[in-house]
Amino acid sequence: MSWFSENYEKAALGAGALVAAGLVFVGWQKYGSVENDFSAEPKGPPVSSDPSVENGDLVSTAKASYHLERQWIKGDDNGRPVDLFTGVALFVNKNDMAKPLDLLNGEDVHEGIPNQWWLDNRIDPGFGDSPQRDPDGDGFSNTEEFTAKTNPNDGRDYPSLLSKLSYVGDESIQWVLKPGPESQDGFTFTYSDRLGNKNRAGAANPVKVDQVFFGDGAARGRFKLLGSEKRMELNAAIKAQVEVIYVKVEDQKPNKLGKVYEIRSQFRDVEAGKHSYFDRTAILTLDALKNAGEEFKVEENTSFSLPPGGERKDYKLTEVTPGKITVEFTDKDGNKKTHEFAKGGIGPT
Repeated sequence: MSWFSENYEKAALGAGALVAAGLVFVGWQKYGSVENDFSAEPKGPPVSSDPSVENGDLVSTAKASYHLERQWIKGDDNGRPVDLFTGVALFVNKNDMAKPLDLLNGEDVHEGIPNQWWLDNRIDPGFGDSPQRDPDGDGFSNTEEFTAKTNPNDGRDYPSLLSKLSYVGDESIQWVLKPGPESQDGFTFTYSDRLGNKNRAGAANPVKVDQVFFGDGAARGRFKLLGSEKRMELNAAIKAQVEVIYVKVEDQKPNKLGKVYEIRSQFRDVEAGKHSYFDRTAILTLDALKNAGEEFKVEENTSFSLPPGGERKDYKLTEVTPGKITVEFTDKDGNKKTHEFAKGGIGPT
């Protein structure tokens, strides 16, 4: 066994003592140089004793500018709006490719719409179908917006929706009300329609004047007896004047309330068509505001809204026939107006 192995602890203790002595010497040297280190002149540029920040007074000026009212001023070149980012829009002249076309000073690109309108509304007239285009997607073309003096870039500002209303067809129910013979207690009535509905007020329960009748069925509470009168008429079969009774009946259906029918009593069944009436409903479409192709129905003499489903019912369907409808409305000046719409057409006739 070597001496180092036998005296390991002694050797380690001796090495530790030497390291400690070295550390003490180094610390003593550093202690002696502290005064020199703190008394040395600082290196680098001289330090100012002024604590203020250079140009610091500009901060308050900048903050105050946030509260100033600022207005974007539209660029203008003698009546022509100028885009401040792209300058004046020029177009290629098909007759002279080397000479750009200035819309403000050239002839109208599209007949019927002045160039100034395209410039004012910032719409590109450089397409062959620019007049038919619809920038705001409200269903009205540039031509229609120009004619109506509405904003072609605002989908909430559009021409009259009646110009896009179309009468597709009608759903009509034909019905017949037949009074029976008069008795001391009143009249009997029968009702029938094309849907196969039937009602009857028979002799056991005759209808009296001012009575609303039919107690059930499709015509329940539909009619009110107002009275009757006798008239002299020529009977073609016997070529002589005969006495005929006409019965006056008032409609109680909400959209026909107050309508009075004068119906001859006891007419023959083969004459039912002569004495028939119709409940008509119009089938309509609105070719605007993303409603194109969507049908909606309005009963005759009923108010409705455009577009359909709105709260304001500004229009009234006053008449429906197989060939046309009539719509009543109030214009912006408060005047009542009516328009007729032919079946299959768009807009008033």
